[in-house]
Amino acid sequence: MLFKVQRYDPETKTSRLDSFVIGTPEGMTVLDALFRIQEQLDPSLSFRYSCRGAVCGSCAMLINKVPRLACRTQVAALFGTPTASRLKPWRALEARADWRPRTEVLVEPLPNLPVLKDLVVDMTRFFDHWRVVEPALKPAQDPPDKEYPMTPAQVAELELYTNCILCAACFGACPVNDQQADYLGPAALAKLYRFFLDPREGENDPRLLLAHNPEGWWACQFHTNCRQVCPRGVPPNIAIGQARARLRRLGKKPLDSLDHD
Repeated sequence: MLFKVQRYDPETKTSRLDSFVIGTPEGMTVLDALFRIQEQLDPSLSFRYSCRGAVCGSCAMLINKVPRLACRTQVAALFGTPTASRLKPWRALEARADWRPRTEVLVEPLPNLPVLKDLVVDMTRFFDHWRVVEPALKPAQDPPDKEYPMTPAQVAELELYTNCILCAACFGACPVNDQQADYLGPAALAKLYRFFLDPREGENDPRLLLAHNPEGWWACQFHTNCRQVCPRGVPPNIAIGQARARLRRLGKKPLDSLDHD
């Protein structure tokens, strides 16, 4: 199998596409392939990983023009139905002349974040936006003697958003994050909505106001790339739509220049 891997040299600030031919036994993931390339063909290849079990989110990258976790992406599955065709197209997801999508695996760094080396990106911008939403519970009162009672329905709705593993795949898939550098992004907004939903939270409605600005709820254009690429099924688009509806009920008007409803 031919793998084409985007390389970046921070010393010369130049990029290139390197090709590697390796065997791909049944069950091989893209992360397995990158390890084989690093161990057998080019020890200088740099990429980020940790748990290797689709839990930590460290190995998110652009694989065949779709943001994915390398550790859970089976090489054989890349040549079935092309997920990229379902995503809202923008420049980072466009096909390139030096790649044959039917027979070659293309691996590139996650879009919308600066590249440090090869497939390793700088996550600073992603986590700076994450901190804006103050992602920690602010209880309304002192903890009870036993536990906070929650209904099964409340737990199920919360779990939609607590499943986020901070991989930034949604951030890399979002055209708005490309167009607007200060847009908080799908992951941060989904997390903000998660705290709004939490019945233990003491500042539910005030939470929403943290993103009632041109960089928050009203910047989303509902391309839904975020939901399609999330490895854990988190639906940021639903959270953003519900948050907008709640803000309108609170009398908070949409920001006309950015409201795409």
